[in-house]
Amino acid sequence: MTVFAWWAPPLALMAAIYFLSSLPTVPKVPGDPSNFLGHFGAYAVLSALTLRAVARGRWAGVTPRAALAAWAVSAAYGVTDEVHQRYVPGRYASVDDWIADALGAAVAAAALLVLARRRRPQ
Repeated sequence: MTVFAWWAPPLALMAAIYFLSSLPTVPKVPGDPSNFLGHFGAYAVLSALTLRAVARGRWAGVTPRAALAAWAVSAAYGVTDEVHQRYVPGRYASVDDWIADALGAAVAAAALLVLARRRRPQ
């Protein structure tokens, strides 16, 4: 696979997050999860997709350094998302939202790191 093929899914999710952040109000989703859970879940998925891209889809590529890189990319994107929302009418930047983003990204990266270690032959 090409580098673009690995990075297309996290980039597509980033574009979707950017689009939703551009709206004055976010559409309600089924089950109406809390704002924290929405941020946590979206950035957990972003971190998982980013780790997949960094590791190029190989469990052997899921290392502590790769997991840290996936978390850093996801958390940094969360910062840019909050800054972006500051300039959208009806929206605002929130440190609490960024904390939810960073926590979701960290939990996903850590969980995949643990799973990768268990899947590797001893």
